[in-house]
Amino acid sequence: MVVAEVLTGIALVQQSVKFIKDNISTAQDIGQIASQIDDLFSGEKQVQQARAKKSGTGLGDQFGVNTVAKEIIDAKIAAEKLQEVATMVDMRFGHGTWAGIIAERAKRIQEAKEAEAIARRKKIQEAKEFEEVMKQAVLIGSVIVIAIGLFVFLMVSVAKAFVI
Repeated sequence: MVVAEVLTGIALVQQSVKFIKDNISTAQDIGQIASQIDDLFSGEKQVQQARAKKSGTGLGDQFGVNTVAKEIIDAKIAAEKLQEVATMVDMRFGHGTWAGIIAERAKRIQEAKEAEAIARRKKIQEAKEFEEVMKQAVLIGSVIVIAIGLFVFLMVSVAKAFVI
């Protein structure tokens, strides 16, 4: 259900922001709040996915003013909270820390996508190679069966020729 996903995403964003606000002044390094930053990104992603999703039981659910307004407002709240955390992190750990986090996250996401694409291509290549081996095995098997059949036919023909 779209509304439940948005609530989960917004709730996760708000919970993460609250934890970060409460603990940023005592955090010795960014690692102490890293899991909450991950949750913040996850919640924001859920909000964006729910907004982009075109599911619903009917046209009223998809295009109703209530649904559209809620999705837009939730997305804006999530973006606002993300900016709020960005400011807090930069103020606590120095200017550019948040930009570094975003850049590293984007790099890791891109690397994961590339690794997944490489794995997918490798799997496709292995399937093609397996198919080619199976074709060759069937061809060789067919040739062997034909050769044996021809040999048996010749032996039977020769045996009949000597018997008569």
